[in-house]
Amino acid sequence: MPAKIFSAAILGLEGEIVEVEVDVLGSGLHRFTLVGLPDTAIKESRDRVSSAIKNSGLKPPHHCGRITVNLAPADLPKNSPVYDVPIALSFLVATEQLRMDVHKKLFLGELALDGRIRPIHGTLPIALLAKKKGFEELYVPEDNAKEAVLAGGIKIFPIQTLVQTVKHLQGIEMIDPVVFEAGKNVFEEEEHLFDMEHIKGQEHAKRALEIAAAGGHNILLIGPPGSGKTLLAKTLPSILPKLVFEESLEITKIFSVSGRLTRNNTLITKRPFRSPHHSASAVSLVGGGSIPRPGEISLAHRGVLFLDEFAEFSKNILENLRQPLEDGYISVTRAKGSIQFPSRFMLIAAMNPCPCGNASDPERMCSCSHQQREKYKQRISGPILDRIDLHIEVPRLHFDKLEATQASEKSRDIRNRVENARTIQQKRFEKSAILTNSEMISSQIKKYCALDKASLDLLRQAVSTFHLSARGYHRLIKVARTIADLEGVENIAAQHIGEAIQYRFRTEE
Repeated sequence: MPAKIFSAAILGLEGEIVEVEVDVLGSGLHRFTLVGLPDTAIKESRDRVSSAIKNSGLKPPHHCGRITVNLAPADLPKNSPVYDVPIALSFLVATEQLRMDVHKKLFLGELALDGRIRPIHGTLPIALLAKKKGFEELYVPEDNAKEAVLAGGIKIFPIQTLVQTVKHLQGIEMIDPVVFEAGKNVFEEEEHLFDMEHIKGQEHAKRALEIAAAGGHNILLIGPPGSGKTLLAKTLPSILPKLVFEESLEITKIFSVSGRLTRNNTLITKRPFRSPHHSASAVSLVGGGSIPRPGEISLAHRGVLFLDEFAEFSKNILENLRQPLEDGYISVTRAKGSIQFPSRFMLIAAMNPCPCGNASDPERMCSCSHQQREKYKQRISGPILDRIDLHIEVPRLHFDKLEATQASEKSRDIRNRVENARTIQQKRFEKSAILTNSEMISSQIKKYCALDKASLDLLRQAVSTFHLSARGYHRLIKVARTIADLEGVENIAAQHIGEAIQYRFRTEE
């Protein structure tokens, strides 16, 4: 009789149950066949499984006749060595070396030749799937156990070797399940290397960063070299609100599939800050590959994506940001199908005003021709600029500002105002699937952003003067809504619209 063990595959960030079936025909020449759309890594599991079983003191497959392993469903691509353990166990059951109840048990793990079980990628999404599908026990490599237990509601058994797993399933030597340390506060106050109090001057830019942090808005910093654009960007995480557990779980799933979690860091508790170089490829930025994996924009989910030297990125690569900036996800399409990765990040971009960097500096002469400046600006398309809510000039600081002894406001104080504004938004959107003002769609803007006559008149004038697109119009209102939230007022007033206009003019100039 064929034996069957349950395992799982990863598609993008989601799991899919896989049935590992093994049938052994005792007579004839030895043949070990794997079917069910396996890739090279899985086809090689025949040798790993055979050696692991032999070196564990059990009867190996090459002593049997024809062995057929089926990974069902057959049309689902399998591209990970996670099936080594379930293939081995299913073979042992099929050859009556192991008797076990497979009901509501799911197994994962890669086997070493000596029978040790190595860690895998994507454990958390599979644990969440197992819980959803009603499985009661999940067996994972010991190094992945703390990650899997985050799913909650399912027993997680950490397995170290094939022999240990077999003895547990036979009831000889039991393995204790891992317990989640629920009482530990993993979202405690964190220390930041960069603090707003260390930045001299640039009050206008700091105010813009506060608004961006409060509403989850995208921001572009434009100024000459050395004006502090990079420092301002690196300081942004210090004023962002702390993660909640649901957000942390979303981020951890992405890092799990990407193989970026360690045994001692199985839950991401800080908002990501990703800063890819301008020479990065399109695949590394947006994700993809023959086996689609998340890119930098997904690794920045619920955090910050900082693109320094914005105009130096390839124009084609920047155009790939259109969908994630608008929708909060990226669709990676290949011949075998389409996969979506979440990418709800805050974009903070920094660039010089021209190739030499001195076009906006009153104290230095720009060496660029008009043609060079125009060509430089055209590296960033209008649709991309239109998706950035705040456009901020960052001027060069004078000596008196650099030597000022007056202390600047600390990030902690700014973050308190940001968290108060986020609390207002949380209550506003408690029945919606969004978290911040920047995520509002047109129907929600109409519902939550009522404007009085003075605000409408000012907005009408801005649309006429700056030739705002429909997207620019809506983003202007969203920024005004965030400014009003920072003040703790319910209705948007003319001064909120006026301040929002200050941060928009570069897009339509």
